Amino acid sequence: MEVFLQQHRKFYFFQERLDTFKNWPFVNDCVCTPENMAAAGFIHTPSENGPDVVQCFFCYKELEGWEPQDEPLVEHQNHSSKCAFIALKKKFEHLTADEFVKLDKERVKNIMKKTVSERIQSFEQEAKVARSTIEDFVTKAC
Repeated sequence: MEVFLQQHRKFYFFQERLDTFKNWPFVNDCVCTPENMAAAGFIHTPSENGPDVVQCFFCYKELEGWEPQDEPLVEHQNHSSKCAFIALKKKFEHLTADEFVKLDKERVKNIMKKTVSERIQSFEQEAKVARSTIEDFVTKAC
């Protein structure tokens, strides 16, 4: 996980986020341009079935289903109102070292919460399958 955390630290920089929007489907006559998406803290994380999937590098909220007139910052605030990155009152480049450390601590907490939540969901799904298998075995044995 440490490598992941270090790799994502580069996304504090606007240009690093912008560079992820290589095949972004909304470029001309749109509000959700790559520049606006990156300014709102998003990185482009497309999948085979979702060419417009983005994720905030900070709160790790994923959004998809974008429309040309969607405003990235508004959508980000609507879906993740407590994201500390979008609440910043100054540009990242102007943060003090102390402010950055506090901010990055929140980012680390966010990814840990997301990872734990995903693992719990995975465990619950595996437990459901195991329970079904046991119930089938007991039913057949009786």
